[in-house]
Amino acid sequence: MFKSIRESLSRTRQTVFGQIAGVLGAGDITDETWEDLEALLIQADVGVPTTVYLVDSLRERVRRDGLYRADQLLAALRSELRAILVDPPVFELEENRLLTVVMVVGVNGSGKTTTIGKLAQRYKDHGRKVILAAGDTFRAAAIDQLRIWGERADVPVIAGQPGGDPAAVAYDGIRAARARGFDLLFIDTAGRLHTKFNLMKELEKVHGVCQKSVHAAPHEVLLVLDAPTGQNALAQAQKFKESVHVSGVILTKLDSTAKGGMVFAIYRELGLPVRFIGTGERLQDLAPFDADQFIGGLFEP
Repeated sequence: MFKSIRESLSRTRQTVFGQIAGVLGAGDITDETWEDLEALLIQADVGVPTTVYLVDSLRERVRRDGLYRADQLLAALRSELRAILVDPPVFELEENRLLTVVMVVGVNGSGKTTTIGKLAQRYKDHGRKVILAAGDTFRAAAIDQLRIWGERADVPVIAGQPGGDPAAVAYDGIRAARARGFDLLFIDTAGRLHTKFNLMKELEKVHGVCQKSVHAAPHEVLLVLDAPTGQNALAQAQKFKESVHVSGVILTKLDSTAKGGMVFAIYRELGLPVRFIGTGERLQDLAPFDADQFIGGLFEP
């Protein structure tokens, strides 16, 4: 059995959203109600812009619908939060084609390579023929780490030499996938800090090789974000989005933090869907994001 999204949200629920339910559980709506709600949303790492948007929307809803009890406001909050989690576009990773190419990006320490191992296991279990490319050539340990995860998931790994050209590794991965009949290629990429100009240029080169080698590739660019970093992750995400056209987010380590509210900022401020949530350390601990289950997990034990 793997951890569910509900289980992974236990810290966020107990620390923050449980308090919101308490604040909005009884009595009339007062100025203090609004102040407490705003403080708790920010504490949950919903972020200031999204918090202001939510509180303004709720104030308007209270006026429009004539709400006056705090428990009515709780139901309205759940509705407004769910509205932020808009239905995502088609997930290209799961469309049928001869070869699907997925770039996985993110800063070091975000859980990127581990997540690739989990993705490989998940899609291999779903009948896909998966191959990995070790495009983080700047850290010798990253190549070895991906090989270990490849062995665990029993999928092959294409790798070059430490310090080599990551775009060349991506190209070799595409060639190997075609030659050996694989239909899904995950490309690991370097993850030095997003402020490093050269890193973004290298990622753009990898992106360009994918574009030139396979029609409409990369079909997805998935950004791995470390949930405990909270709002700092949004600045990272913006840089990656500008450079390599990120199409979706995988949120890791959600089970070890109370900052689950950042999902709302990802949707509203970045305009990106969350595709998966890392719910633990094991190979199976990767859950497809489900908006209704996520909202329920924030408020319901």
